[in-house]
Parts: sequence; C-alpha cells; structure tokens
Amino acid sequence: MCKRNWSISMSDRISRLNLVIREWINYFCLSDMKSKMEKIDEHLRRMLRVVIWKLWKKPKKRTWGGRKLGVSDDLAQRASVCGNRYQWMVTRTCIARAISKKSLS
Repeated sequence: MCKRNWSISMSDRISRLNLVIREWINYFCLSDMKSKMEKIDEHLRRMLRVVIWKLWKKPKKRTWGGRKLGVSDDLAQRASVCGNRYQWMVTRTCIARAISKKSLS
C-alpha cells in the first residue's frame, strides 16, 4: 500500500489504507491494540510523507511543495537539494513538520 512506485492518486492510496486498517482493527478488536496501532500509524504517516517527497522529483518542484506547505523560502530551498535520502528528509527536517497529520488527513 505504501510502495513508492505504485502510481495511484494520494486520495485513492489513503482510502485503500483506511480500508485495510479498518479490517485489521475489526479482526484484532479483542486484543490490546492501542500502542501497536499508534506505532503502525506513525510508520504509515512516515511512508506517506516519503511518497509525497518522492513525487516531487526535482529540486524546483520540492521547493515549490515546501513553500506550498508553509515552509520558508530559505528552508524549502535548502531541503530541496538534500538528495535522495527520503527517510531522513521526512523524519528529521522541516518537511516532517510541514506534512503534518492534518495535511495527510
């Protein structure tokens, strides 16, 4: 569901993820799932951020995306040229704060 090379729209991807998550919750509803689901939620959001960052392939598009999400021009430009370290970019930089839970919902 979170493969970066799976070319479907983000809304379709999120709706399919929601379907799978609901099925998991219904299947494991009798067990203690809160802490496990929080970890899964954190991981899925990180993977969705990677997908978004991967969609913006060129530094110009990454700068545009960062500005669109509210990152300052200087930070957006610096983040856009950091290369292809996707996991690092979406967890340790301004992009992690810009692509928040609210924007992924």
